[in-house]
Amino acid sequence: MRLDELDYHLPDELIAQGPARERGASRLLVRARDGSRETVHTTFDHLPEFLRAGDVLVLNRTRVVPARLLARRDDGLDVEVLFIREAGDGRFAGWVRPLKKLKPGDELRLSDTAAIRFVGRGEEREGIFEVLDAGVRVLDLLDAHGHVPLPPYIRRGDEGADRDRYQTVYAKEPGSVAAPTAGLHFNDLMLRRVLDMGVDVQTLVLHVGPGTFQPLDHDVLEENRLHAEPFTIDASTLASIAAARSEKRRVIAVGTTVARTLETIAARGWIAEPAVDRSGETDLFVYPGYSFQVVDALLTNFHLPKSSLLALVCAFAGTRPTLALYQDAVARGYRFFSYGDAMFIA
Repeated sequence: MRLDELDYHLPDELIAQGPARERGASRLLVRARDGSRETVHTTFDHLPEFLRAGDVLVLNRTRVVPARLLARRDDGLDVEVLFIREAGDGRFAGWVRPLKKLKPGDELRLSDTAAIRFVGRGEEREGIFEVLDAGVRVLDLLDAHGHVPLPPYIRRGDEGADRDRYQTVYAKEPGSVAAPTAGLHFNDLMLRRVLDMGVDVQTLVLHVGPGTFQPLDHDVLEENRLHAEPFTIDASTLASIAAARSEKRRVIAVGTTVARTLETIAARGWIAEPAVDRSGETDLFVYPGYSFQVVDALLTNFHLPKSSLLALVCAFAGTRPTLALYQDAVARGYRFFSYGDAMFIA
């Protein structure tokens, strides 16, 4: 399949530059996966009307860290570091600009009182850094001096409100450099409503890496590869999914991160085995032609043209129907990407 087949026209003004006025106020497009029912255009606070008692709704409880560090070398060189992962002993790996101008031992100031040292190169674009303040943990350093890593299509600097709004209300475990954006629409009231109606709400963790910002490199879709991302899933979540599968109840993935994780564990046979806590990494690339094993319904935002995320949605709902929905959403003025509106395909 050619990557160009996942292209569509999107006016710049439909790229959401900030969140809706409040969680749940975004728009929601609802489509039958098989196209058997008319598409519904509503708002996210009506989502419970499309859920059923017994559904298993799976959320990604990862927490976005303020991963973007802006530093300066003593000679005035400005350096930007995007945290990727901790590397032990007060060290961490990050994508760096400009990596080629740094030398091992360079000290980079984050403020008058905080600094990091460039240790050397890691894999690909990575640099390895160490925290110079004794006893300060990497995540504490990020929390004190980091910026919210807004995607590059949000053409503004991060603001104080982004620390809350570019985070799901159920975020628990820090480690992501991008939000699982389908979950941004939920508020606490919505979660209570779906629980009260008998929906089984479960969680897992997939820490979203910086590869989510990177374009696909190859014109032939199948030749592309995704960066591996770490995940964990509890025994209780696995047991709920296994029971739903055996009882023919729906498993609903909130976001492409959840969909990829669930399909990964299904491919490894973990749903069919006795439920125990599981963890690992996934580089699963889902594109048209893929046969879903566990995900019955998908809640997701609208994604970039020619992206791996759009490829997954096209695999789930069909390429032509999905792109037709996108064209309709553009015509109706839906807001796109991370802070934009949502679609529910079931």
